[in-house]
Amino acid sequence: MTRPLSHIRVLDLTRVLAGPWAAQTLADLGAEVIKIERPGTGDDTRAWGPPWWHDREGRETRESAYFLSVNRGKKSVTLDLSQPEGQRIARELAAKSDVLIENYKAGTLERYGLGYEDIRAIHPGLIYCSVTGYGQDGPLASRPGYDFIFQGMGGLMSITGERDGQPGGGPQKTGIAVTDVLTGLYATIAITAAIAAREKSGAGQHIDTALLDTIVAFGANQILSYWCSGNVPQRFGNSHPNIVPYEAFATSDGHIILAVGNDSQYAAFCQACGRPELADDPRFRTNPDRVKNREVLVPIVREIMRARTKRAWIDALEAAGVPCGPINNYAEVFDNEQVRHRGLRVDIPHPLLGSVPTVASPMRFSATPVDYDVPPPLLGEHTREVLSGILGMGDAEIDALGGRGVV
Repeated sequence: MTRPLSHIRVLDLTRVLAGPWAAQTLADLGAEVIKIERPGTGDDTRAWGPPWWHDREGRETRESAYFLSVNRGKKSVTLDLSQPEGQRIARELAAKSDVLIENYKAGTLERYGLGYEDIRAIHPGLIYCSVTGYGQDGPLASRPGYDFIFQGMGGLMSITGERDGQPGGGPQKTGIAVTDVLTGLYATIAITAAIAAREKSGAGQHIDTALLDTIVAFGANQILSYWCSGNVPQRFGNSHPNIVPYEAFATSDGHIILAVGNDSQYAAFCQACGRPELADDPRFRTNPDRVKNREVLVPIVREIMRARTKRAWIDALEAAGVPCGPINNYAEVFDNEQVRHRGLRVDIPHPLLGSVPTVASPMRFSATPVDYDVPPPLLGEHTREVLSGILGMGDAEIDALGGRGVV
């Protein structure tokens, strides 16, 4: 079945996470994605192990879990962009592509004759997406940067972590490189919008996506609260600044999330836990009362929650219509009946490894579904196929390029 972007070819000059995430999403949507990698080493994340995947006989390979997680659906071509011949081949591939994605430091590809203006001169319709830490302009544009830096610089860590003065208090990064993933998603949205715009105008354009811009935009609701009130948002750990009780609580055998979002849910919680008098207590009757008296109510709820197991609480609270949920590790996530029903693990046949698992795309289409028929590529697996099929090179020419270390 034809997928939404099956008519699109993407030249992927990215590595690590943000850029590869965007390119993988485009591949999920049907685009032909040609990933350019350094001869001999490839994407940095190929070496980011252990863990490594194992082959059919159970032997450890050098295919890292990290690389496998963000490179399905792509073709791998090895090409040395530091050599003039490699630069020429990259320009020729760009001229036959619809989209180019790169995540080099600002100004780097211009030195190779692969900047936006260089490519636009030979292919005005190309959509050229740059993914950098700080953007293409400004006083910090030339700096490198990683997700962790931007979680701090962009404000996320100022509101993530336990409250100051509490045990474990202080700034905390998230457990996922959220800046990278979000930037990859914004890049994907921008690219698909530019494809739609080109269908009207025929012209391509340069998309400038920055990790700093993304993580600042991500904090919009907290930022607007600050601008409207003048109060700088603070860390609240697992608590909510405006709703009580709304946090993680210890049970007799683990933790669950209790998310009481309104007064009727609070009354239902009080009934379910056998403490109906707490619903009538004037200190706790309404949510503003509960927020005001947080330091009194939360310790009471903590004591109540320790009396039962996780499973007992979830069963009782769900029956009472009180929002709650477990705090799962990833083994438990994939044991969940809804996760299994939704098919969020997919195993893709792989030429070396037998098969590799991948986390399914959350995009669900009724007419043009995502499929998973192309596994993450081996390094340089498609070099000959792409150079011969797209650029018309013969075996002798490709062999000569290999002999000179260009491919």
